[in-house]
This record gives sequence, C-alpha cells and structure tokens, in this order.
Amino acid sequence: MRLWRHAEVVAMRCLLVDDDRTFLETVRGILGRQGVTVAGTASSAAEALRQAGTLRPDVAVVDIRLGDENGFDLAPRLVSAGIVVIMTSTSAAVDYADLLAESPVAGFLPKAELSAAGIRRLLGEAPARPAERAPGN
Repeated sequence: MRLWRHAEVVAMRCLLVDDDRTFLETVRGILGRQGVTVAGTASSAAEALRQAGTLRPDVAVVDIRLGDENGFDLAPRLVSAGIVVIMTSTSAAVDYADLLAESPVAGFLPKAELSAAGIRRLLGEAPARPAERAPGN
C-alpha cells in the first residue's frame, strides 16, 4: 500500500558564505545532491549582501570566520532582509555559545555535519510522517 500520493518536495534556496572556495564548492555539491538549491556562494560579507539582495535565498549558511570578517556581524543584516541564517564553523558550538544565544540566527551546524537534513532540522522542517498528513493529501 502506497502511503504518499505525491512526491512533495519543495526546493530550499540557500546562500553559502565562506572564505574557503574549496569548501564552498564541496558543500554546494553535497547539498545539491540532497535536494537543496544552492542559489549562490559568497566569500565576504559584502558579496553575501549583494548575493542576498539579488538571489533572495530562503536560508544562508554563514561561516563564523570570514577571513578578517566575522559572520556574526553579517548575520543580523541578512536576517533583517528576511533570510534565515545558520552559522557554521570547524569549531564546536560550545565555543560560540554566548554569541549564538545573543544572535538572531536559527542555529549552528558544525561544518562536518552540514547537510540538508541538518538545515531542515534547524528550520523545523522535518518531513511529515504519513499519519500526520491531512486526509486526502
């Protein structure tokens, strides 16, 4: 018995912000294979703001350390533009606990755990189970 009538997949549009180009391309491929549309990438705060204004992504994954810049300084500007921000780093979340608590970001994902499932979990978009779907859908 088939429980789903339709394959309802809504593509999430994502902006990746990191000063490491190799990381950007690697994560672009990983997220793309997992159903996330990577609308663009940026390696600086100024570039991220330009991309955000042009591309209007749903979510931005922002590295905490952007070379000489700080991702926490960029985050409020993206959030004020209506973009959900998730911070990332090779360091652990505990290293940034105070900054994360004071920031308007949706959460933190370590770079090693960056995935579509992790992003969706932070956004509260866990896929509904068949029993949770409305009748007739």
